[in-house]
Amino acid sequence: MSLLEITDAEFQEALETDQLVLAYFWAVWCGPCRLVAPSVTAIATEYGDRLKVLKLNVDSSPIAASEYKVEGVPGFRFFKNKKLIASHEGAITKQKLKILIDRYLD
Repeated sequence: MSLLEITDAEFQEALETDQLVLAYFWAVWCGPCRLVAPSVTAIATEYGDRLKVLKLNVDSSPIAASEYKVEGVPGFRFFKNKKLIASHEGAITKQKLKILIDRYLD
């Protein structure tokens, strides 16, 4: 599984990979985040070494959330070669999330 719970201090280093990166921005107080969390964990397991999934709490990691304009949680940001290539705000089904990921995987 490639799910890493990280902070602002680790974010830029975590983007240094050849893999597609999914950054999942969440908050403890966010109901929709609790709904999508199992899907995010399952995605990290299913995609194994093809996808790196980062999990950032917006309250304890406000810099990355601000830098990538996360205006609502859950927020999803997709990165390839350290560049932001796509974003999604709000709850999403596992199937729709997989469709987005498959679009950006090589």
